[in-house]
Amino acid sequence: MKFRIDHDLHIHSFLSDCSRDPNQTPEAILEYAARNRYAAVCLTDHYWDASVPGASNWYMPQDYAHISRSLPLPERENVRFLFGCETDLSGEGRLGIPLSRFQDFDFVIIPTTHLHMTGFTISREDADNPARRSELWVERFDAVLDMDLPFHKIGIAHPACPLCGGKDYLSVLDGIPGAELERVFSKAASRGCGIELNAGDFRFSEADAETVLRIFRTAKGCGCRFYLGSDAHHPSGLDAAGPLFERAVSLLGLEEKDKFPIPC
Repeated sequence: MKFRIDHDLHIHSFLSDCSRDPNQTPEAILEYAARNRYAAVCLTDHYWDASVPGASNWYMPQDYAHISRSLPLPERENVRFLFGCETDLSGEGRLGIPLSRFQDFDFVIIPTTHLHMTGFTISREDADNPARRSELWVERFDAVLDMDLPFHKIGIAHPACPLCGGKDYLSVLDGIPGAELERVFSKAASRGCGIELNAGDFRFSEADAETVLRIFRTAKGCGCRFYLGSDAHHPSGLDAAGPLFERAVSLLGLEEKDKFPIPC
């Protein structure tokens, strides 16, 4: 059976500093889910726990007290509205959520490709080096997978995100050796985490398709399972997600057996 587009597990509200859109409310997100007949959506505002040292100035205000202002989430029949977060991994390999805090979330997204935060997720020395960024793509993924975490409720966000390399991001993706891709995705499959099909990752041109699809095809071949994420920060991002989800599912030939089980 073809992979059903019935969820969106990466959505920001106005509480994320990169949104601040008064129209991007939990109520609007729930209406989006109902309009598209989704079985589940997840609120994943940016988050760095106050108990974890090393937050950037941008992350510091986005602690649990801040993002939990959305609770309790609104309810609607036939839609599961999950409370999650998108935390981060510093350049020193420090994760922005302590193990004790996972119990407060239904789902936790960890981006390993946030290499646009110079001085926080990447050193100034490495920032202008595409070859080093390719190495960091692997090293940061490995760092998360080597942690003692509840991987059944963890998603690895946007693995082919342009933020990993800016205008050179395709060179960064091309620079990752195939053997290394197979190794880390095999590890991810064994850990049981989800791999995100981020709407933004699938905005590529036809000329660039093979570079991006190599990442996801390798993940599929290694037995990884996938979930959908619009990464919407504004209502327009929600509206644009559907066709991009369809593109991802079609190009990768995904079936229901390839779907990451949505956490209960």
